[in-house]
Amino acid sequence: MATEILTLQEIVKQARGQLSRGDWDYLVGGAESETSVKRNRLAFDRLALKARVMNDVSQVQVRRTLLGVDQRIPVLLAPIGSLQVFEAGGGSSVARAAGEFGVIHILSSVCLPDFETVARECDNAKIYQLYTHGDEPWVMDIIGRAQAAGYKAFCLTVDTQVYSRRERDLAKRYQPAAARRAGFAPAQTRPATLQASLSWDLVRRIKDRFSIPLVLKGIACAEDASLAVENGVDVVYVSNHGGRQLDQGRGTLDMLPEVARAVGGRARLIVDGGVLRGTDVLKALALGADAVGIGRMQGMALAAGGTAGVVRMLELLETEIRTNLALMGLSSIDQLNPNCVLPAEPVVRPHVLSGFPLLDEGY
Repeated sequence: MATEILTLQEIVKQARGQLSRGDWDYLVGGAESETSVKRNRLAFDRLALKARVMNDVSQVQVRRTLLGVDQRIPVLLAPIGSLQVFEAGGGSSVARAAGEFGVIHILSSVCLPDFETVARECDNAKIYQLYTHGDEPWVMDIIGRAQAAGYKAFCLTVDTQVYSRRERDLAKRYQPAAARRAGFAPAQTRPATLQASLSWDLVRRIKDRFSIPLVLKGIACAEDASLAVENGVDVVYVSNHGGRQLDQGRGTLDMLPEVARAVGGRARLIVDGGVLRGTDVLKALALGADAVGIGRMQGMALAAGGTAGVVRMLELLETEIRTNLALMGLSSIDQLNPNCVLPAEPVVRPHVLSGFPLLDEGY
């Protein structure tokens, strides 16, 4: 695909042609008015990168270690449910792409194949993400099995106390496969699972029992970030579920600085939500993230070309990261800091795909 796909927007265009209306809307949509989706993009679009010159950027370093894993770029493939609807290989196809390129994949518990099958098929660095649709002994059993299967860390998603009202799906009477596997239905106001009763007590019991690093995904404010590190969480994952849970929320990049201050280096930081381009990755790293999760672009790349499509997406992201880091006058991602970004007026309408304005011009 290296000669066929030259830009990330071509991946988006190809995915749109491959997917049904229901699956496309599941991938790009959000909750209710989709304001949180738009604010995710707006948070990136209203920051500018500072350009410096006359620095030696003949060599640019973009690797970073996370959880003991040397990553080719500071990017993770975020957990997405129902990967199998975008391409038959589902989680295995994405895990294989992550291993081939050299980044970590976070496998969602609501995609196929199951986590133990993916572990057998793909011997590379992975994290397992769980929705708790069972009782506490069931959760503890899953964590033990994930650790035994070789997963580098265990991730609890904590922003799905109840399933949101996703009006694109409701309007079509469409129920995503991921919601069915998690025990949710779009019209429900509460799930009949442990997910709604997750507490810091459970986090402490997990940390007391297991040595596997614990990731909490769905942290959205300084208060919860402080509680996370006080309770021994190893990785604080700033996320609003891609704008798919709480409507009228903040963009995740807007949340990141306060979370970074609250964590104060006591845990590693991941952020996702609206990340489409290499420049988005640079902005997130500048504001304190150790790594950046790629969600929707991952799903689109999988739909566009399976494992090869995901690898190509990562290659293009790497090219954009390297190119723009050099144009900022920096020779390493470790040189990024808050002074590298400046407030600026957005020049595009906030939209889930506003990182690709040429799509509106037919490119």
